[in-house]
Amino acid sequence: MDLKKSPLAPKTFPDLPMVKGVTSTTFSLGMYGTGRDDLFLISFPKGTTCGGVFTRSLTRSCDVDWCREALERSNGTASSLVVNAGNSNAFTFQAGIDKNEATLNAIEAASGNPRHSCYIAATGVIGEPVAPDLIAQHVPDLWARLSDQTSWLSLTSAFMTTDTFPKASGRMIDIGGKPINIVGIAKGSGMIAPNMATMLAYVFTDAPLPATLCQQLVSELANESFNNITVDSDTSTSDTVMLFATGQSGHSSEEMDTGLASFKAALKDVFLDLAHQIVRDGEGATKFITVEVTGAVSDTSAKTIACSVANSPLVKTALAASDANWGRLVMAVGKSLEPIDRDEMSISIGDVLVAEHGGRASSYNEDAATKAVSGSEVEICIDVAVGDGRCKVWTCDLTHGYVDINGAYRT
Repeated sequence: MDLKKSPLAPKTFPDLPMVKGVTSTTFSLGMYGTGRDDLFLISFPKGTTCGGVFTRSLTRSCDVDWCREALERSNGTASSLVVNAGNSNAFTFQAGIDKNEATLNAIEAASGNPRHSCYIAATGVIGEPVAPDLIAQHVPDLWARLSDQTSWLSLTSAFMTTDTFPKASGRMIDIGGKPINIVGIAKGSGMIAPNMATMLAYVFTDAPLPATLCQQLVSELANESFNNITVDSDTSTSDTVMLFATGQSGHSSEEMDTGLASFKAALKDVFLDLAHQIVRDGEGATKFITVEVTGAVSDTSAKTIACSVANSPLVKTALAASDANWGRLVMAVGKSLEPIDRDEMSISIGDVLVAEHGGRASSYNEDAATKAVSGSEVEICIDVAVGDGRCKVWTCDLTHGYVDINGAYRT
């Protein structure tokens, strides 16, 4: 499928730091012909810790099942990560299990590390069995090719499916006079509706982090970023977000304790950047839309309302056409069935107040509202006037491009 780059894509791929201890390589399994790599393998040094969150889908992939088990059995340690694109290994039952078993056995033999410290993921078509040795047969050669000169662009490109641009983000911070590096890579474009985290995203750092802290950070930050994005309201069978910490930066636990707040802030920036890039690459997207709900009875209620707006096909198509049809916003708030004060609720698009006191705002100006929805960035603010709960959700518009891409996904 020949996809045009999203008009919302970053102008350039970011300049990213190296993460000490990470070695990697990429490879072509032939899922996309001979034109591109569709697998990456990463190796981590002894002592690497990790945490992860995974899809709650009841039709989740074999790979997700394995990662959840491995995370528990390994007590949050990691030695390797292998990810392929083109086939999700979801709804493949025994064939999927056999593929994973063969891969894990090959990784264990090549690395000498226990299989439960290896994490596996796949993305692509659902329900298509693959050969058990699809990956395993290549592991010895791949292991011999591992390099510490990691190409983040190569890794990110290798697990793209309908993505129109590779997604990555990085930060370098100073703690105690020494650098700590953070790099995240992600893929996702369609089938994006968070239910823990969404799509595939991996964040790497050379900071020394206890496994419990890794898990705490990834759970908290995924909930504030990946869990607040939606493209099409469909939760994937393969959603995974993981954080790996190699501990190679040379910082003591005391230094990390002192600098934890600044580290967490930088890590959050990476999580948010990756999540926003996924929305900006929403299939067929032409607008990046922020929906902020305030005045709800709770943060959870605010999120339900915000998602009701962000997932509404009527809202999304109106915005695609630059139509300031704010009545659709009113509809989407109401269908959430969350507590609101209908007669005190207010709605703004950008800096244009469109509704208040149970009706159209007295200052409403159609031309100004149309201008507010006509750019590539649209902000919608809704105050439901019943409490202090608030939430911000990010989405995109719904264009015919979405139909074109998904109608031809397997052809």
